Amino acid sequence: MLSSKQRAYLRSIAHELDPVFQVGKAGLTTELKEQLDDVLEARELIKVNVLKNCLDDPRQLADEAAGWLDASVVQSIGRKFLLYRPSEEEPQIELPQ
Repeated sequence: MLSSKQRAYLRSIAHELDPVFQVGKAGLTTELKEQLDDVLEARELIKVNVLKNCLDDPRQLADEAAGWLDASVVQSIGRKFLLYRPSEEEPQIELPQ
């Protein structure tokens, strides 16, 4: 569970990030979840864009992805959300206490 200070820190880092993935009308497929898992391990913090042709609620998609990936939803604004999960092998982001 992330504290508000940690969330703020991650949001400040993510401000410069471009969305790595786009969720289309197929929603969160197994292939997309596997790709998200790989990129989360490498980057720890990713931004995901939900396209307008996706009928699912972006907040629900963020919660579903986070649950499946054992990650935390840092932020969900409009059609974008941020996911964070520390790398098991090489942690890069050091969170404030």
